[in-house]
Amino acid sequence: MPIHRPTRRTVTTALTAAMLLPSAARAQDIDLEIHQRNLLFGRPAEFDAALTAILERGHADMAPGLIFALRFRREDAGRLNAALGELIGETGREGWFDWMLWQEKHPEIPAHPSYIAVKREVFLQIDPNFDVFLDPADLARERMRIRFEEVTWGGVRKDGIPSLDAPNLIPAAEASYLRPDDLVFGVAINGDARAYPLRIMGWHEMFNDVIGGVPLALAYCTLCGSGILFETQLPGRTDPLIFGSSGFLYRSNKLMFDRATHSLWNQFTGEPVSGDLVDSGIVLRQRPVVIDTWENWQRLNPDTRVLSLDTGHRRDYGSGVVYREYFASDDLMFPTLVDESTHRQKDYVFGIRHFGGAKAWPLDAFDGRPVINDGMWDRPLVLVGDTATRSVRAYERGDLSFEGSADMLTDASGTAWTVTEEALKASDGHTLPRVPGHVAYWFAWNGYLGAESELFDG
Repeated sequence: MPIHRPTRRTVTTALTAAMLLPSAARAQDIDLEIHQRNLLFGRPAEFDAALTAILERGHADMAPGLIFALRFRREDAGRLNAALGELIGETGREGWFDWMLWQEKHPEIPAHPSYIAVKREVFLQIDPNFDVFLDPADLARERMRIRFEEVTWGGVRKDGIPSLDAPNLIPAAEASYLRPDDLVFGVAINGDARAYPLRIMGWHEMFNDVIGGVPLALAYCTLCGSGILFETQLPGRTDPLIFGSSGFLYRSNKLMFDRATHSLWNQFTGEPVSGDLVDSGIVLRQRPVVIDTWENWQRLNPDTRVLSLDTGHRRDYGSGVVYREYFASDDLMFPTLVDESTHRQKDYVFGIRHFGGAKAWPLDAFDGRPVINDGMWDRPLVLVGDTATRSVRAYERGDLSFEGSADMLTDASGTAWTVTEEALKASDGHTLPRVPGHVAYWFAWNGYLGAESELFDG
């Protein structure tokens, strides 16, 4: 996406704002904002002068501006790389991806205040509709719950990945387009079973729906391999929140937004990170969701309905089409630091955030043993999983231990328990509740929850 020279109006607005500063600081900030703008928009002579002035000043707070310019001014990448190395005294890094990793590693180096105006201007040239997310007051360091320096453009405009709102569903018998081994997100609440195929959801990454009378949104971040089901009816609000995809990313994770306030939300944690709701204390409540093959889901939930191909959008919904290269690769598409001391960055884990804590179970822990008796935060759990289908369901187990298969468990007394979407159900009528969790790539779980999460070492 090309970027263009700033208009007279944008320059005038920036300079007018700077007039409110004390005179010495005002002059310096005007100069630095002009220099940062010229790194992106300037003619060769203007670019040269800006780079020289930034290096002569010698402050690392201009490094984020140089890193941002690296993504868009590729013809000058060599000079920007060299300037960054000189500015911070570190050599051997090259390219926007690599320098973004450096930036994530150094939160103690904030960007100069003029960075916000220039970055905002570039984003608005990509899509003027981004304006609803970019109120300068909301972008101030003390107002954001993430670093604006690490917010990146994901390559699409606002709603460029369109959500499915109250989408069309059809009976299972009519879903001739699905293959038995196609993966689906399966949800069942109050007897209402639904299947949302990943081959469709990969193009939309979000649905807003009501299942079993409960307003919900499935936030699917294809980049981090996680589909998380959130309740969207919040206390004190008349209407449920409706979510969409902003077009922005943070540490290779999508930033979703709610259509009521246009606050940006972290898809992985279900918390607002910028905008009107940032100080609300809201954390969206999770509901159980499972990934399973269409064949298995339909067998376990014969009354299920499933997404129709009639989504209102023209996409290639064929099996294995969407994100084929990314899912087949060990590499990430966008930069984020990864701890690979225990697992590779795109190994799958099943994670639970509940009972006041967090814990992850590597999917390969279920190889050869579909049932794991474990627990977290002194809460005994049983997990039923299948590595091949990426399916894991978790339940409270009290003082019982189980063995069995993905469909049927047996406790030590010989009592049989049926695995269902909402609970384990014993032959004598007792039930044990399901616990919400979701699958994700290791890099995402560890990146957002590594410091506070347990890890099953089985």
